[in-house]
Amino acid sequence: MEEEKKEIKILDKYILKQVIEMFLMGVAVFTSIIFASDTFITLIKQISMFGIPFKVAFIMIILNLPKVIVMTIPMGVLLATVMTLNNLSLKSEITVMRACGIGLNRIAKPIFIFALLMSICSFFINETVVPVTTRQSKDLALWAFGQKNIPEGKQNFVFKELNNNKGLKRLFYVGYCENKTLHNITVLDLAKEGTIQVLQANEGKTSPEGWDFQKGAIYTVDSQGKILNTTLFDNFLVKFGLDMTKDLNDDLAGEMNFTKMVKFLNNNQVLSDEQKRSLKIELYDKLALPLTTIVFVLIGVPLAITPPRVRYNRGFLFSIFIIFTYYLVRALSVSFGENGSISPSLAAWMPNIVLAILGTFLYYRKVYTIT
Repeated sequence: MEEEKKEIKILDKYILKQVIEMFLMGVAVFTSIIFASDTFITLIKQISMFGIPFKVAFIMIILNLPKVIVMTIPMGVLLATVMTLNNLSLKSEITVMRACGIGLNRIAKPIFIFALLMSICSFFINETVVPVTTRQSKDLALWAFGQKNIPEGKQNFVFKELNNNKGLKRLFYVGYCENKTLHNITVLDLAKEGTIQVLQANEGKTSPEGWDFQKGAIYTVDSQGKILNTTLFDNFLVKFGLDMTKDLNDDLAGEMNFTKMVKFLNNNQVLSDEQKRSLKIELYDKLALPLTTIVFVLIGVPLAITPPRVRYNRGFLFSIFIIFTYYLVRALSVSFGENGSISPSLAAWMPNIVLAILGTFLYYRKVYTIT
């Protein structure tokens, strides 16, 4: 009995060793592909549109890495599953194991356990690491965007902001700049029709939230030059001139974990129905995406067992086909969910449901059919 347990442990280690090696390679490959085709291109656009320095952009790329890894963990597990089992099948090792009384369920057991651990790991990263890094990436972009308008060491300079008609919207006068802090600031704000606001402050600087002015006053003047209102302040935060949160706020769900997102949806009453549906889909996707790892193994195991007449490794092709099918169903279900044809929960879970049904059918046939 002890000898049999020892042999089983050796079998688990033998299979897991190959699975882990292939998993790491798969995550690296798929992460590189996603970065090259999506994330990297998006960041390059931000660099060109908003003037973000290359060093800052490189840090933003690193901060986006956890979000991409969460997506590639299921792909890596799928690739590891089909490549490992397909290779064992081609070497007739699966046939030998089954001849020795080791069924497919027992062979696949360590792979399912590994998939479950990776599913938990993916959920943990998505709940704890991704919201922090996504928020930091956006804040870093906002800070860099603000800093590009601050000429260090320059004295008595102005810069302006134009409206959509190319007319003057705001005019900034700065006495001098030292250590990225502006001194002796005057802002002429013409944004509101019929009134002019004049802001004067001893110093100010940019932050991810906007412009932060210290010790000053705001004068509101009408078109005839009459002062309507005067406000004194020690600290005043305003977003005019350098607000680009709309351009960087597309990934709002990525900045929150599941609990915070539930509270956000319950407390925010100004969202449109379309926005709510979209955010709810992303909410349920925070649960559905990690479990995709297990679904991929369920469908990957039976497809990886090669019939005797097939003498080539088709694991990689099967991996690509399954991933393509998953994202095709996902794109369709999300589209139906966003326009209200199906519920947000069904839209998020539909790809897993479809592949789980197909995988269960194929797995049952493979387990109870000698191939």
